[in-house]
Amino acid sequence: MTHTLSIGWAETDTTPDGPVDLSGQYYHRITDRIHSRLTATALALESGHAQAVMVSVELACFQTGFQTDLRDRLGASVAGLDPRSVFINATHTHNAPGVDPICGIAWLAELPGALPVATYREFMLAKLVALVAVAWNVRRPGGVAHGLGFTRVGHCRRAIYTDGTAEMYGRTDRPDFAGMEGGEDSGVDLLYTFDEAHRPTGLILNLACPSQIMEATYEVSSDFVGETRGRLKQRFGADFKVLGQISAAGCQSPRDLTRNYKGEPDFWHADGVTEAGRRLALAAEDAFAAASARIQYAPVLRHEVRALTLPHRRASYHDYVEAKIRLAQLESIRDEAGAYRDFCAEVVRNEKLPGRPGPYDSKLHHFVLIQNNRAVVARYESQNATPSFEFEMHAVRLGDAAFVTNPFELYLDFGHQIKARSTAARTFIVQLCGGTGGYLPSARAEQLGGYGGLIINGNVGSDGGKQLVDATVETIAELWGHP
Repeated sequence: MTHTLSIGWAETDTTPDGPVDLSGQYYHRITDRIHSRLTATALALESGHAQAVMVSVELACFQTGFQTDLRDRLGASVAGLDPRSVFINATHTHNAPGVDPICGIAWLAELPGALPVATYREFMLAKLVALVAVAWNVRRPGGVAHGLGFTRVGHCRRAIYTDGTAEMYGRTDRPDFAGMEGGEDSGVDLLYTFDEAHRPTGLILNLACPSQIMEATYEVSSDFVGETRGRLKQRFGADFKVLGQISAAGCQSPRDLTRNYKGEPDFWHADGVTEAGRRLALAAEDAFAAASARIQYAPVLRHEVRALTLPHRRASYHDYVEAKIRLAQLESIRDEAGAYRDFCAEVVRNEKLPGRPGPYDSKLHHFVLIQNNRAVVARYESQNATPSFEFEMHAVRLGDAAFVTNPFELYLDFGHQIKARSTAARTFIVQLCGGTGGYLPSARAEQLGGYGGLIINGNVGSDGGKQLVDATVETIAELWGHP
């Protein structure tokens, strides 16, 4: 039996008032300046007994408890909606406040004068409850069509050197530069929605690059997802909705390091947001005509939820001993508090250098090295008591397209593997969804080290990444009835 698809869209402004501490860096960024307003967007889908509500928030990330709190508040208050069908992803902007209290990191404790995290969390939850209710309650029969666009936005951000090391945002004009660690993905996965009169009502925009051009600035910003949304509203109308999703992009950024910022914006400032938004909007517009010729009004909708358990990335005894020795040496030279003061002072000096692109903080600073080694010691001492990392994975089939979620900053290699092996005609990978598990690096990144490839950066290693790929591919196949 075929069922008509019901579609509901909603969006809401989530921009805070007054001074806020922007999340996403090792240092505080207090600001009350706004580059672009933050938005949360929801898409509600229902067909027969199947339902799914996708929510995109313009945050750096959030802990699992934030999604749980939203579901608890929804409870039975929205008639016919199962709160377990609701899942949230972050666009990974570094220019919004956090919604989770920072525990155990004294140097990032909340500062007086900035909006308290608990206040913004309550504000966000109230907004999202209302948002989901609106999206669900305005459902109307409609259709969907997926498309594929192409543009230059995401690039590998880890440079490798002839000594066998890697560095995030490492200089590429060094004589020992050997190349970039990984590839990139110029594809933009798109899913358009339509009303019964074939008019476009919204778009899911999914690409392998975090929305964080403005990450080193002191301004609230929805970054390139917001810029793209504004441009597409100009093209399709003010009521047109855009839901941003970030695909596997743990090793990606909006900067082409091999061109050394020559011939285009440096993609650390607002002019880069304008350019990236222009490119993405054009990609979505170029793919629209072909997609609109194959609208499905009664596509199969299936929504499966799996509890996955992956092994924690482990520290060896050798790593543990070496880390303890290095930690003692580092702290004998400069304690954590003093090293953090030096770190912040260096950031301020770098920010003032004329014409210098970011990042302004060094992940090789004495302070950061203390954190890296301390993390290895902590992981070794806790790994037997907590050997695994558990999370909730959503898999949605919508016609011949599939959506699959994970909570990681997942390296592109794993995204390529999932897409290449997927049963679906179009596979939307949604990272930083349902919580955060930190970076999930490739085996090469673990070997080369550097920020993004270290134990401090995430819970799960490359072996767990392979398990995630297999489980994701198997779940997609099951949505099509394949063993």
